[in-house]
Amino acid sequence: MNMTQLREKAKPLGVIPAKMRKMELVRAIQIAEGNSPCFGTQDGQCTNVYCCFWADCRRVKA
Repeated sequence: MNMTQLREKAKPLGVIPAKMRKMELVRAIQIAEGNSPCFGTQDGQCTNVYCCFWADCRRVKA
């Protein structure tokens, strides 16, 4: 997901993207959705294939 898409996803959740970087914004969205803020923490080994951030998360090297 690009930053424009993330900002659009954040709006209805009440997340104000301001000057957040991608990782910060995704984690804020995850929290607002009631999920664990785990984006980028599994070193590409996440098994939650139903997460909308899964593909991006697997590419993140923390």
